[in-house]
Amino acid sequence: MSILGKIVNIALRECKILGKNHIYIFCSVIFPLFLIFFFTSLLGKGLPTSMPAGIVDMDNTSTTRRLTRMLDSYQSTEVVAHYPTVAEARNAMQRGEIYAFFYFPKGTTENLLASRQPKVSFYYNNSFLLAGSLLYKDMRVVATRAAAAVGLAKMQAQGYTEDQIMAFLQPIVVDTHPTVNPYLNYNFYLSTTIIPGCLMLFIFLITAYSIGTELKFGRSKEWLAMADDNIHVALIGKLLPQFIVHLGIVLFYLIYTFEILQFPHECSFWQLIPYGILLVMVSQAFGVFAFGLMPSLRMSMSICALWAMLSFTISGFAFPVDAMDPQIQALSWLFPLRSFFMIYQMTLFNGYPVAYAWIYYVALLVFLLLPFLVLPNIKKAMLKFVYIP
Repeated sequence: MSILGKIVNIALRECKILGKNHIYIFCSVIFPLFLIFFFTSLLGKGLPTSMPAGIVDMDNTSTTRRLTRMLDSYQSTEVVAHYPTVAEARNAMQRGEIYAFFYFPKGTTENLLASRQPKVSFYYNNSFLLAGSLLYKDMRVVATRAAAAVGLAKMQAQGYTEDQIMAFLQPIVVDTHPTVNPYLNYNFYLSTTIIPGCLMLFIFLITAYSIGTELKFGRSKEWLAMADDNIHVALIGKLLPQFIVHLGIVLFYLIYTFEILQFPHECSFWQLIPYGILLVMVSQAFGVFAFGLMPSLRMSMSICALWAMLSFTISGFAFPVDAMDPQIQALSWLFPLRSFFMIYQMTLFNGYPVAYAWIYYVALLVFLLLPFLVLPNIKKAMLKFVYIP
């Protein structure tokens, strides 16, 4: 029988295994689809909105009430409660009822009108980094605008022109132009990294699991016999049906996010397809390498899970790798998600030529070659090892 015929026979055998074992259906189709819809809908508005905040207004004047309404008008903030004391507001924040609160001490308005620099305070829970940062920004803007409003009124009464007033109150005007993601939409930025990372995790695990179960259920010798003990043919036939399923999910993710949800991308959709193919191939290659490194179902899946989880931390989408220690920067090359993140950011998201990201393509090529280092170990395990639970 020709090599192509052997591959087809092994692939048909694998299709039967995929159909009988519900783990494949859940981990290759159902869970990935759920994650795609979950993350894109979770961040569907781009930024968190109406986050609960409190007010402690000891002054209780028309000015402080106007500032409270101003704070409540911002998209990110919703004033949900007024507290009589700072202690009660702090307790509410510790219980998780609010993320922040604004404190107006008694005499705020009087000192403001008399230019005696009243001190207002705002407290925010920065253990929730995103919520704390957004609420801090809103409360700081309110405090700044309050001072500016009083200064504006006084200078108008003194006869200053509008240009003179603005030159005094705002001597430097910041003209901000966010590129590529002008809406500052977290969905565009986070989902395009978290979802591929989760898809890679599932592919890692399924690849190692599918090879390990051949040993677990005593089918390893039969599997190799179908390929005339050629481990290359055996693996190609086994991984081909899985590759088609995984690629279908990845292409659906690309179509759904970039064509239906209209995530920004500085390239045509056809340029995204090689990105999806490479993602599946590299993920399967790493799963094969993990099993070859530790020819044990339990240990290889543990390595895959650990590597995938660390990838989220070290990929650079949450904290820049360039700001990490040099040792960590060097280790980042060991995680394929880092290379995919950089390729996406440079060539797909920002539209730079592929040549700018050549080093990351080389890194992914190395991952594709890793299985060849462990193929003899996998063959030896299939023929001689006894499965130990």
